Amino acid sequence: MDYPNGQEPGAPIRSGIPEHGRIPKYYAAKVRIEALLAELGEGEALPTERDLALRFEVSRETLRLALRELHLEGRLRRLGRGTVVAGPKLEQPLSLASYTEGVRKQGRRPGRHLVGLDRFPAPTKLAGELSLQVGDPVWHLERVLLADEERVGLESTYVSVARVPRLDTEFAPDSSFYAYLHEHLGIGFGTADERLETVLATPREALLIGTPGALPMLLIHRLSRDTRGVPLERVRSLYRGDRFSFTTHLGG
Repeated sequence: MDYPNGQEPGAPIRSGIPEHGRIPKYYAAKVRIEALLAELGEGEALPTERDLALRFEVSRETLRLALRELHLEGRLRRLGRGTVVAGPKLEQPLSLASYTEGVRKQGRRPGRHLVGLDRFPAPTKLAGELSLQVGDPVWHLERVLLADEERVGLESTYVSVARVPRLDTEFAPDSSFYAYLHEHLGIGFGTADERLETVLATPREALLIGTPGALPMLLIHRLSRDTRGVPLERVRSLYRGDRFSFTTHLGG
């Protein structure tokens, strides 16, 4: 099918070629590597840097620039000491659906690894967001997010102890928090406010998620309310920019 200006919808304008028509060497190498990735398929090992540099007749430094972009875009991923072709990004809806639901819809197996569950007095800002008194006890639940055992994000949930008093004894940390609220406490979600931004992970976050510190991350702040409109949770979710994209439906 022919598209206007030869551009497939969603592709970079003119496929990344500057108006003056001079293509940087690293970008030309990147385009050729992308064609190679299509031939190899998901999970296949990429040839060594030395082999690729010889094949495309570029310097190792130029080749590394091309590979770095492909890593940042999520087209490649590390596996042991090598590099393999990555699968498509996970699409997470910007909705009240849980992380578990979003991952399962794409045929992946969701999971979580507990980092910590702590109880502390609510500071002023958090107390105001959750409609609590300053000093009221709150839970902080921190977990690494998994998709088919691959670490893809880090989630921090803050919720009042009074609303969820037995979180430390009843809740299975590797399961869905939303399902627990609904099935054990009869709490349903009504509305939520979300804010999305791009950030770099802190050294601690990069270590927990298993990513380089320079990898762009997608950060979502969410304040959820129950069906009565009462604030329920404050969530900070950090997702790997190379493994996630977000979707939403807009209506007129």
